[in-house]
Amino acid sequence: MTLILWAVLGYLLGSVPFGMIIARFLGLGDLRNIGSGNIGATNVLRTGSRPAALATLLLDSGKGAAAVLLARYFAGDTAAILAGGAAYLGHCFPVWLGFRGGKGVATFLGTLIALHWPLGLGACAIWLLAAALGRISSLSALLAAAFSPILAWAMGRFDLIPVSLFMAVLIFIRHRTNISRLLDGSEPRIGRK
Repeated sequence: MTLILWAVLGYLLGSVPFGMIIARFLGLGDLRNIGSGNIGATNVLRTGSRPAALATLLLDSGKGAAAVLLARYFAGDTAAILAGGAAYLGHCFPVWLGFRGGKGVATFLGTLIALHWPLGLGACAIWLLAAALGRISSLSALLAAAFSPILAWAMGRFDLIPVSLFMAVLIFIRHRTNISRLLDGSEPRIGRK
């Protein structure tokens, strides 16, 4: 029962659409009608507000981390893993927005950092390196996601392979249209509106 409760709490925390809240508060418009229509930091950046994009990035990653840390403190590592995976699921399919959410990259990274900081920093390093070289956010996210279960295995954190794999698969599913654009060369670069 306790594990189910932490999964539900993680999902509800992950469902908070910080990008939408920040964009509305700052008068940037409805994110669902801007750029990709996504509610995450990359699309907030397309509004032209870097501070809003940074705040979204921090809050979206923070909600994944908060779900993990709270569950670990009160109920242990298994609850933390479930809460983190559920927070990621909540970001992608938030109850507050009719289950139409973001792609979850920031929440994925924040969750991994809280679960095992070397794993999270490894995934962040892959994202940053790919972004610096290719300037394409979606490709960076796909590479970080694809390598996260491998990094978990290499670090001996076999308990984190299932949640890393779960989030990686969902990242690939949520990036279907990005993958199509990557293949045909039309995927926008970071910072383009």
